[in-house]
Amino acid sequence: MNNNRMLNQPSEQLNALAHSFEHGLEIGQHYVKLLSKLAQTDDAHDLLAATDELVNLNLDDAFVKFPQHYQVADYYLLLMGRLLEMHSNEELKVAEDPTSHRFYATISSLGENVLFHFTKDAEGNAAFTDVNDDEPLFSLSLEHQMLRFNNKALVNYFIIKGLKKYSDLDLRSAIKPLLLFAQALHADLDFVIDRGILGTNNQQHYELAKPELSLTVIDRLFVATAETDYMLFNLPKNNGAELRLDRQVNLNLSFDPDDYSQQWFFAVHDPNNQVSFFDLLLHYQLIRDWYLSNRDSLAVKSDPLVFADDEQGEQEKTLMTESTVED
Repeated sequence: MNNNRMLNQPSEQLNALAHSFEHGLEIGQHYVKLLSKLAQTDDAHDLLAATDELVNLNLDDAFVKFPQHYQVADYYLLLMGRLLEMHSNEELKVAEDPTSHRFYATISSLGENVLFHFTKDAEGNAAFTDVNDDEPLFSLSLEHQMLRFNNKALVNYFIIKGLKKYSDLDLRSAIKPLLLFAQALHADLDFVIDRGILGTNNQQHYELAKPELSLTVIDRLFVATAETDYMLFNLPKNNGAELRLDRQVNLNLSFDPDDYSQQWFFAVHDPNNQVSFFDLLLHYQLIRDWYLSNRDSLAVKSDPLVFADDEQGEQEKTLMTESTVED
């Protein structure tokens, strides 16, 4: 009762109002400082810290209204743009739309009319997508410091749709800033990266979504190579086949004969660990046509970025660390 009586006093009401305005203005000042740090810092850790605070900052206030502020998804794109700027990227550009005040990215090899942004995916992570496409090319978690490329979306966007409009070299250029961003996150901020079919380590296995495989699918590749200079050989333990391409690049489709599960996977071998399975799909029509014609059987597994709880999150981080490739 005493509190109610005091709040009914004009002086107490004025003080309460003043404190409320003070609190709202403090939030605004902190917001401005974070934006300035995001725009100006050349330290990757400060850049990440500012982005993380902005993503989680609540600007709602009953007494102080901010007429213009950015959306949560914009901060992820600003993080990407600034980090790439610090690594001398020239391919991806981030700009603000003067009407909506939203940020979008363009990639020079795809032209100025193709816009990218971040959205929140089904798991609450930041998903990097074409504004006209729902599939995330990669998903990013600041909380768990992880980035995972989406194999299915990479094939759909760049291989199936992209090659109808662009050359393979243009599309390879378009991938470079995405890989550079992933590499910068790993090198500067110790993020765990799953490059998926973009990984180039010779030891990497691109596991099929369906663990079992009918050998007729491999037979179709034998037939497809009959009139080419490429040779397809059965592996010594009858556990798959090896396609020998030019420049000492080989593509294996096999399973580990010592693994009872007989999980099928692709593997790419080249002298300098520079060629990915994505590269083969992009540059070799023989492989691309065979893969897409038999995609129900050959699709590479594409796991989402999911963190159900702390224990599962640690397991996820361990698994992704194993697939992290330093180029």
